[in-house]
Amino acid sequence: MGALTAHLPDPHFAEGGRVMARSAMDMQMWQGIALLALGLGLRERTTRLLLLGGCGALVGTIMFCAGVYNTAFTGIHGSHIAPIGGSILILSWLVLAAGWVLRA
Repeated sequence: MGALTAHLPDPHFAEGGRVMARSAMDMQMWQGIALLALGLGLRERTTRLLLLGGCGALVGTIMFCAGVYNTAFTGIHGSHIAPIGGSILILSWLVLAAGWVLRA
């Protein structure tokens, strides 16, 4: 997505879409790094709460970024996909924090 947002000609984006796509790509990249670190850190001692939080973070990231990408390329707001994905993402990180506190 980084290459796509950097090199795709402007007519393929909705108005202001390149900036939106770049923001979604940044979110996708940072969440991907965090999920990778989380997965590597939980290989040995995991709990259901941590697994639930990790799965929620993955689903929230996909929903949020997909909703923003849709709007960036088509100009059509995809209902409430991005806000619901963002809410799931926030809730998932809170669940992960609770899981870490309980595990410690």
